[in-house]
Amino acid sequence: MNCFEDLEWRGLIKDISSPELRKKLNEEKLTFYIGTDPTADSMHIGHFSSFLIASRLARFGHKPILLVGGATGLIGDPKPGSERAIISKEAVEKNVQGLTKQAKEIFGFEVVNNYDWTKEINTIDFLRDYGKYINVNYMLDKDIISRRLDSGITFCEFAYTILQGLDFLVLNKTKGVTLQVAGSDQWGNITTGIELARKKDNIELFGLTMPLVLDNNGVKFGKTEGNALWLDKNKTSSYELYQYLINSSDECVIDYLKKLTFLSKEEIERIEKEHNEKPELRMAQKVLAHEVITFLHGEEEANKAQETSEKIFRGEVTDDMPSVTVKSTNLLDILVESELAPSKSEARRLVEQGGVSIDNEKITDVNYEIEKYEFVLQKGKKKIVKVVVEK
Repeated sequence: MNCFEDLEWRGLIKDISSPELRKKLNEEKLTFYIGTDPTADSMHIGHFSSFLIASRLARFGHKPILLVGGATGLIGDPKPGSERAIISKEAVEKNVQGLTKQAKEIFGFEVVNNYDWTKEINTIDFLRDYGKYINVNYMLDKDIISRRLDSGITFCEFAYTILQGLDFLVLNKTKGVTLQVAGSDQWGNITTGIELARKKDNIELFGLTMPLVLDNNGVKFGKTEGNALWLDKNKTSSYELYQYLINSSDECVIDYLKKLTFLSKEEIERIEKEHNEKPELRMAQKVLAHEVITFLHGEEEANKAQETSEKIFRGEVTDDMPSVTVKSTNLLDILVESELAPSKSEARRLVEQGGVSIDNEKITDVNYEIEKYEFVLQKGKKKIVKVVVEK
């Protein structure tokens, strides 16, 4: 398959700005960029599902540039329901350094920071040189802005789309970038950059968005119970990431193999056939987890995570599994102390509904007292930790 056919087969194309882009991706070598704002000092698995397209396009000869938004991160992309909390400049700078280092280590491509070309632009120049080219009615039609009109949107957030459009224009002039790639929720910002380049400099730029990767419940991929799965293995261990991926639903796992791995069409179709014959073996999920962790942290980490997972499944306590130390011997208190439950009432509900096990034995007694000083505590299918009770 050529480049565009491969992206289509994997389900990685939501919108393109021009039919001409298909031919360009197949026949030319484009310089493109994909970016993220520094809301934390590490990317999470949701970023990985988007940023992986940089490596995928690079394999077809295109040149990726990864952008960390040191400037846009100070403003914040409008959220659907409410205004984002402003992050301090010091926190943004710390996050920029963390993301830049991580992006270089994982993906190996050039990383730029939009604060570098934005910091010298004063308000008057921003309005004259960029704001004058973007019509307010045009901005109001953007989904990213229109969804906030009823609840209200500040001028700070309103201007975000022009700030991101400026990135596209600058990277075209300084790096020869002609394509921006992003998740589908960034379509409005991409087209602002295309419009700005057309009106200001009569340049044609292109945009491509990918569908957001969702779990079986329609929730953004990479979020579980409100917590991000970080790509930094010191924040989310390879074992924890392995556990999340191996618990992917049968309905989603083949889609994930297409979007999150470099396995060929033939390999994935073979895996799908074998998986459908014996889904209880979770072969597709194991391949998915191994492939993703190998890309992120190396094959040794992937093998170790798999081995740890298999040992824990057999009820063994291992040194590699997540561990917490608690003071209480009461099950409800332990669930709260270990942060597997946010409150004692939620812990009680989990136990009563049969969602808690100790050493593979389901516990439904809310007054249960632990007599061991080390054991495996499991919440549902995905959360498993080693608990050590202080003597």
